[in-house]
Amino acid sequence: MTEVHKDTIRQNVRGRYQQIALRTVQPESCCGVDPDYDPVQDVDQVSAQMGYSAEELQSAPIGANLGLGCGNPQAIAELKPGETVLDLGSGGGFDCFLAARQVGHTGRVIGVDMTPDMISKARHNAEKAQNSIVDFRLGEIEHLPVANDTVDVIISNCVINLSPDKQQVFDEAYRVLRSGGRLAISDIVTTAELPPEIKSDMQDLYSGCISGASFIKELSHMLERSGFSEISIQPKEESKSFIRDWIPGERIDDYIVSAVIQAIKP
Repeated sequence: MTEVHKDTIRQNVRGRYQQIALRTVQPESCCGVDPDYDPVQDVDQVSAQMGYSAEELQSAPIGANLGLGCGNPQAIAELKPGETVLDLGSGGGFDCFLAARQVGHTGRVIGVDMTPDMISKARHNAEKAQNSIVDFRLGEIEHLPVANDTVDVIISNCVINLSPDKQQVFDEAYRVLRSGGRLAISDIVTTAELPPEIKSDMQDLYSGCISGASFIKELSHMLERSGFSEISIQPKEESKSFIRDWIPGERIDDYIVSAVIQAIKP
């Protein structure tokens, strides 16, 4: 994939999430592309399907949860007081605010997002909540605005599949993690070869968390090349219950599923 093509993909993704941040399109489950999405379906209901508890949903500032994701990285991160957490693709800041509750006043949470309007939204949410633990930074996850060896845990929720250079994302994750640092990621993986018409859709279906998904073996090899150990990628069959709604009538859950991705920097 050429750099020009990669940049086109990033621009498409950035444009879509700018619309979501500005509410010119409705928030959706993960990034699904269903034009008949019902805005009456509360985002908390969508997030509950992904594994968030009622307490978690009620604790975040109003407007932080955009209903975007395909799992709950908090459930696997095992965050501890005092840790520094980095969220790749932090959106409105939902997972960052939940992480801040767990790391406490001695901890730190950094959210990175490439969409300026998402960063503005997240910072506004932090101001409303008077939350000084979170720090939202504009940047690409392939080029993190974070120093070497400064992060204990990296979380991410259905974002890495959107990157046209996933190897670079994992290389950057390895760079910023401290020795012993860990990945705790929820993302989409491919379970069968996508139909050509879906795989070639670089506009709606790529930014919809579908055509950019990778096979488990591909992701595992990328993580190994970056230097990670104790790699675990576990598909979640129960996620098919909401994934099939992303493109009604297409049985997209025959091709993709949410997975829990974990790894350690030695």
